[in-house]
Amino acid sequence: MRVAAIDCGTNSIRLLIADVGRRPEEERTEPHDPYGHRLGCPVRTSPLTDVVRQMIVVRLGEDVDSAGRFSEAALERTFAAVDQYAALIRRHDVEAVRFVATSATRDAANRDVFIQGVKERLGVEPEVIRGGEEAGLSFAGASSLLDPDPARKVLVVDLGGGSTEFVLGTSAGMTHSISTDMGCVRFTERHLHSDPPEETETSMASFETLSFLEDVSQVMPLDETDVVIGVAGTVTTVTAHALGLEDYDPDLIHGAEIDLDRYQQSVDQLLTASRDARAHMPFMHPGRVDVIGAGALIWGTILDYVNTVTDGRVTSAVASEHDILDGIALSLAAGREPQVAG
Repeated sequence: MRVAAIDCGTNSIRLLIADVGRRPEEERTEPHDPYGHRLGCPVRTSPLTDVVRQMIVVRLGEDVDSAGRFSEAALERTFAAVDQYAALIRRHDVEAVRFVATSATRDAANRDVFIQGVKERLGVEPEVIRGGEEAGLSFAGASSLLDPDPARKVLVVDLGGGSTEFVLGTSAGMTHSISTDMGCVRFTERHLHSDPPEETETSMASFETLSFLEDVSQVMPLDETDVVIGVAGTVTTVTAHALGLEDYDPDLIHGAEIDLDRYQQSVDQLLTASRDARAHMPFMHPGRVDVIGAGALIWGTILDYVNTVTDGRVTSAVASEHDILDGIALSLAAGREPQVAG
């Protein structure tokens, strides 16, 4: 079955066209090991075979936090990207499509304009999902990276532009989830106005991140975490920095396990770098230059918090290129009623 999954978030819109079904000889793979040490969580091959995987930064959620609605410019950028994706879906003979819209769309007063515009261009209606479903899809996509282990507690962190989802579970499925209103775009607009950010600005952003984490800890037992998996563009970009990559290489990033100390070094360097310095980093997507500092700060604060509440048991985190986008595709493969592109 060939499916198309579209994830429209606050910062970017992404497309995955994939064939579903893991070949028996690809059931397991050696874990990616960038530093020569044994990984604590062996990885396996995804049941999805990529045909097209593409991202376009459209900044749909630009100013939504303050204005409460999509700007005309943001809608134009997003609709142009949808037109490109519609052409790719037709070209590759996709059988079923699911379009999911997340944080920014939930918050925008004029979301009906967005929904109608997508439907006219793609032939399917975008689903504006709630944080709980977003978390479940992220967990399904990210946890497909790991070998099944019902005893291992996995924390998946999906750090987006307008929200961050936390999901805790095992290979049997998620047990706890929460969506929080913190993300790289939202926190850049709210806190980090200087270039590079001033200490007072980063302190306020850190304080608010910790406040959100205290709320998360009231909903789920973060102290039971055995493995942390980070997904989405902020995490993979910080990982590219930690690996010292000369360009953005998803094959090297996916499944890489990074020590927390090494992550923190990258977080500090990205946060304190000027926008011009970030723009010249060879792995940096142009659409992330101005928001990666806030994203890195949130990611580093989360990792430090989990390390603390687990009494130092969690000393590394795994980056995954498989996230909510893969979860959307897997939901079609699992028998969810698909929409057929018009």
